[in-house]
Amino acid sequence: MSVVQLNFINKSNEASNNEIIIFQKNQLATDGSAVAWRVIQNCGIGDNHPFTFSSVFSVSAVDSYGNYTPRLSASMGQAFEMVLAKSGDVLRYKGAASSSNEVELENNLSTGAISAEIYRDGKLCASQRSLEPSSNAAFQFNSQIYIGVGTQIMEGQKIDAAIMSNINTEIDLFGIASADIVMTGGGVGPNATPFTFTLENIVSA
Repeated sequence: MSVVQLNFINKSNEASNNEIIIFQKNQLATDGSAVAWRVIQNCGIGDNHPFTFSSVFSVSAVDSYGNYTPRLSASMGQAFEMVLAKSGDVLRYKGAASSSNEVELENNLSTGAISAEIYRDGKLCASQRSLEPSSNAAFQFNSQIYIGVGTQIMEGQKIDAAIMSNINTEIDLFGIASADIVMTGGGVGPNATPFTFTLENIVSA
């Protein structure tokens, strides 16, 4: 298991209490959508917010009756399936995925669509809804995160295309053990500058 220790630091000139949105892209998503993995709130000028980025994943599913399964620990290369057991709909480990670089979740119920969800560090990072019987969702992530400023976004919420286009700073965490993510810019009037996010105090893995 690899864990990157990150520390967001607000060194901006922005007086507005904006939210910092962090997300990843599921490389196998067909619709290009993303989920707000982390949302940093009320982090004032000079404040910092530590968090981790690890290879710890878990999966869960929601059936057509609104039932949520427990989260199951997952690793890249594993497959899971939703089946009807004597007790009702359950999510269980199935075996190896078709690729060692992805996690798969298959709907093996005879009727009813499900939602497939995958979590990183206990927070939702991607989902696929309306998964019909005999179909599967596949999740694959690289080492990049995307970070930017937004408003009225909640963790686990789907990010629409307009917001995604503004959250376009890409940070590659490959080979990094720890680092600060420093936000600068902002302000009001003619002296305002765009927000920038840079890695500082990088420690290699």
